This record gives sequence, C-alpha cells and structure tokens, in this order.
Amino acid sequence: MLRFILAKTARAGLTILLVMSFAFVVLRLSGDPAQVLLGPDAPQDAVDAFRARWGLNDPLWQQYLAYLAQILSFDFGVSMRDQSPAIDLVLDRIPATLAITVPALILKVCIGIPAGVYAALHRSSIADRGVIMMSIFGFTIPSFVLALVLVLVFAVTLDWLPSGGQDTWRHAILPIATLSIGGIGILARFSRSAMIEVLGQPYIRTAMAKGLPWREVVWKHALPNAAIPIVTLIGFMVGALIAGAVVVESIFSWPGVGRLIVVSVSNRDLAVVQCLLLVIAASMVVANLCVDFAYGLLDPRLRQKRTQ
Repeated sequence: MLRFILAKTARAGLTILLVMSFAFVVLRLSGDPAQVLLGPDAPQDAVDAFRARWGLNDPLWQQYLAYLAQILSFDFGVSMRDQSPAIDLVLDRIPATLAITVPALILKVCIGIPAGVYAALHRSSIADRGVIMMSIFGFTIPSFVLALVLVLVFAVTLDWLPSGGQDTWRHAILPIATLSIGGIGILARFSRSAMIEVLGQPYIRTAMAKGLPWREVVWKHALPNAAIPIVTLIGFMVGALIAGAVVVESIFSWPGVGRLIVVSVSNRDLAVVQCLLLVIAASMVVANLCVDFAYGLLDPRLRQKRTQ
C-alpha cells in the first residue's frame, strides 16, 4: 500500500509540474503584459521600466527558474495590475465559486445517479426513454447556450429570478442550474450504462439463480460494482469545479474564480493566471488522487496492477 501511495503521489507532483511549466511558457509567448497594462500609447521608457521591474527582460529559462524558486518558497507572485499578492486575490474569489459549484455537484450526484440506475432497471420503459433524452440534452447543449436560455426564460420573460449579481440566494439559482443540468445528464447516462453492463455479468445471473431477492441483488451485488466507474466520473467533476465555472460566472456576473481567470488573462496578469492554473490543476490532481486511493482500498487487484 505504501508503494502504491508513493507512486500515485509522485505522478501527481509530476502532473502539477508539467501544468505549471506549460502555463508559464504559453503565457510568456502569448503577448507582452507591458503593452496590455500600460496601453499601446505608453512611452517606451515606461514600458522598459515596467519590463525591468517584473523581470520580463531576462531570458525565458532564467524567468522559469526564478518562478520555480518562488513556488518552492510558497511565493505565488504579485499581481501586475493590483499590486496585491496573487494568492490573496485567488483565495478571496474561491468562496463565491464554491457557493455555486458545490450545490451544483450535489444536485448532479443526487439526481443523475438515481435517474441512471432507475433507467437501467426499467429498460425500454417511458422513464428510460425520458432519462436518455434528458442525458442527451444535458450532454450536448453548451453551458453558455443553456445559461442564455435560462436568463431569457426566467429572468427576462417570467421575471422570476435576477439575471446576475451576488446579492441574495436567488442570484445563485440560475448559475447553479446551469452548472448542474449538464452534469446530471452526463451522470445519468454514465450510471445507466455502467448499471446495464453490470446486470449482464455472470455473477448477477448466479445471484439470481440462487434465489436472492431482486432488491438484494441490486444493492449488494450490482450497485457496488457499477459504482467504480461512476466514482471516476465524480472525481473528475470534483476536480473541475473551479474550471467549469469560467463561462457561467462571466455570463451571470458572479464574482468568483472563473471571472477572475477571464479578467486576468485579458490583462496578461501573469502571476494571477499562473496561480489560478496551479490551484485548478492541484484540485483536479488531488481529486483524481483520492479516486485512485479509493480504488486501491476497494479493489486490491487494481493496487497491485498499478504498482507493477
């Protein structure tokens, strides 16, 4: 078990390092922050002073080594625009993002999985067809289209809910609905497929041949085995909580991490963007790492296979 944990932790650290390195290079090659923040009409002396202050005149490899040294000392840089620590700007926005992403994740799990399991247990029924149609709708419609439709219907036409902001709990309803509808369809479709595959396995037929009650076959034999691939998908959704809110927060003017990403990228605020990508990558890696550890506890065969 120790070898398994060390191997997974090392891979997680390597993944975060690769993401950091890729983000660093792409941001440096995507444009000059001095031209964006100071404007195209800024005097050349001001541009040169700005670049010298932030170390942009140094060779790329030297900037990269300095960046790694900062990260290892838990220094995530300072915003070029606000002159504030980048990590403080990110941490200030995380609660707002979690306020809509966590309820959305709960709705995905509490609605998507039961709907998919029920559809698998009642194949070719009206409920099964309804779940399939719902999953196709949620899987195919883009989040920005869904957000605009919800605003048009519930905020503009019916005037039931506000179209943006963060003043009351009513402002969170449309962002949560936008984030959850697609995930509900994906989880329902995935749960249905996993459950149907498990129900066709020989050990299910053996359990039924022994005369076990159908409820016991489903709860004790089918669901635990169908849960393994579903846990993988949930782990991915947990890791993508922050990244998935970029479009939704921009549309609904929700002051979270997603909106901060858009503003920071447009302003070429390197330290803030790098810190945001590091947080997102770390959250996804930690979520997948927890899923791998859960696999190792649930099925020792997977642990032995992955450490070979």
